[in-house]
Amino acid sequence: MKPASLIGTLATFAILASPLRAEVRMQNAIGSEVLGRPVGYSVYLPPGYGRDRRDYPVLYLLHGGGTGQPSDWFTLAGIDQMLDRMIADGQIRPLIAVAPDGRRDEANVVATYFLDDANGETLWRTMFLTEFIPAIEQKYPTIGSGDGRAVLGISMGAVAGIVYQLHEPTMFAGVAALSPAFRTDAQLLALSDEGYAARYEGVLGAGLTGPARMNDIWEALRPSTLTAGADTARLGRIPRIWIDIGADDPFFEGAADLHVALRDAGVVHDFTVTRGGHDWPFWRGALQDALVHVDAVLTRGYGE
Repeated sequence: MKPASLIGTLATFAILASPLRAEVRMQNAIGSEVLGRPVGYSVYLPPGYGRDRRDYPVLYLLHGGGTGQPSDWFTLAGIDQMLDRMIADGQIRPLIAVAPDGRRDEANVVATYFLDDANGETLWRTMFLTEFIPAIEQKYPTIGSGDGRAVLGISMGAVAGIVYQLHEPTMFAGVAALSPAFRTDAQLLALSDEGYAARYEGVLGAGLTGPARMNDIWEALRPSTLTAGADTARLGRIPRIWIDIGADDPFFEGAADLHVALRDAGVVHDFTVTRGGHDWPFWRGALQDALVHVDAVLTRGYGE
C-alpha cells in the first residue's frame, strides 16, 4: 500500500473509531409570521447526530421568567452535559432538545408565559404550535408526531408545559414540570401594580387591579378548570405529567392545587415534593429525574 493511501486509510479509521460527540448550537432562529419577527432558539444534537441516519424525538425546553432565556438550560442547568452522560450510560435514549426564546424581546419587561396575550398582540403559544414546532421538525430529522415530542419547563415554562399537555394531549407525549408557577388567588391579588404588570400584563390584560385580575383568562388557567375537560383516555393510561416542586417554593400551594385537581379528574401523574426552593440548585437537582420521565413517555416515539 502506498504511504498516501495508508495515511488516508488510518485517518478514515480514526474518524470512525472516535467517540461520537454531541453538539450544542446556541444562536439559531426561525421566522414567524404570527409574531412578525424571528424567534431564537438553542438546540442540542445528540452523539451520532448526522451519522446514524435516524429520526429523533424532540424535547422542547421552556425556560423561566424574569431574566430567563434559552441559554440558561446550558449555562446554568448544564443539561447538555447531563444528556451526554445519561445517553452514554444508557439511562435515556438519544433525543434532540430545543430551547426556544420565550421572551417578548431582550428587555423582556412583560413575561409571555409562552402563552397568547389577552389583547392578541403577542401570540406566543399560537406561534409555537403552528409555526415553531413544524419548522423545527422540518429542519431536523425528527419523528414528527405527538408520541415523539415532550416538554420540560421551569417555573413559567412549567406552567405552559402543563397547559399544552392538558389542552393538546395528542400533540405531546408528556411534560416534566419543575416548580410550576401557578399562583393562588391570594397571591395574584397581593402582587403590586408593578409586579402584576411584569408577570401578567400580557396574559391577563393591562392595568388590572383587585378582583378584576381574576377574569375569564385567569379562570381558564386555574388548575381545576385546566383539568375539568382533561382527556383521561389519552392522559390516564400512564403518568404523562410529572411535577417536582420544592417544599419551600413560594408556588407550592398552587402546585398542590394542581396535584389535587389532576387527581380528582382521574389524570394519572407524578407529584414529587423535594427539599428546596425556587432556584437553580433545586432545578439542577431535579433535572435527572425529569429526563428519566421524558424518556419514559417518549417510549412509543422511539418505536417500541
